[in-house]
Amino acid sequence: MNQSVASSSSSLETQRQNLLDLLVQHAYKEGDFVLSSGQPSTYYINGKQVTLRADGALLVGRLILAMLPENTAAVAGLTLGADPIVTAVSVVSALENRPIPALIVRKEAKGHGTKAYIEGPSLAPDAEVVVLEDVVTTGRSAMLAVERLRDAGYRVNRIISLVDRQQGGAEFYQSQNLAFDAIFNISDLQKRYQTKTQ
Repeated sequence: MNQSVASSSSSLETQRQNLLDLLVQHAYKEGDFVLSSGQPSTYYINGKQVTLRADGALLVGRLILAMLPENTAAVAGLTLGADPIVTAVSVVSALENRPIPALIVRKEAKGHGTKAYIEGPSLAPDAEVVVLEDVVTTGRSAMLAVERLRDAGYRVNRIISLVDRQQGGAEFYQSQNLAFDAIFNISDLQKRYQTKTQ
């Protein structure tokens, strides 16, 4: 490994640890919660508490940009959780001279004008789009974004999430022939949380 590659890898790992600290400090809570999937949970992760912070958005943008395949034509996600993530990645990509546009996928069609499901610049037919998500539980919400994008004529083969709750989402994506990566799994957050609260 040459020195610049080693330095880059070290820098990314430092940024990853900084993002983990932010998630544990601002996004992770323990208690009794009901998730958007309807499942009860003893913890809750509100990713927007980090992705809408300036420092959090910068870390998210840098880390996810480094994970994107070279042929990525755009990043996209289901509103609202993915909105700050796709925006952060797009802004950082411009700073890195690798401009990648962001697409926001609506849950319901726009009620006026074009009545579109997808907001953002038009892409070439068959463009490769990567779907981003803050937290994956069952995987169903990001799958809705995948379906809307495919209906628009784009190719979607990969989903990247900030956190995998490890409650079936990865297995669901595998069953749909989708590659799935997460920056963290839930045990990463819980271990860091325990060390912070001891």
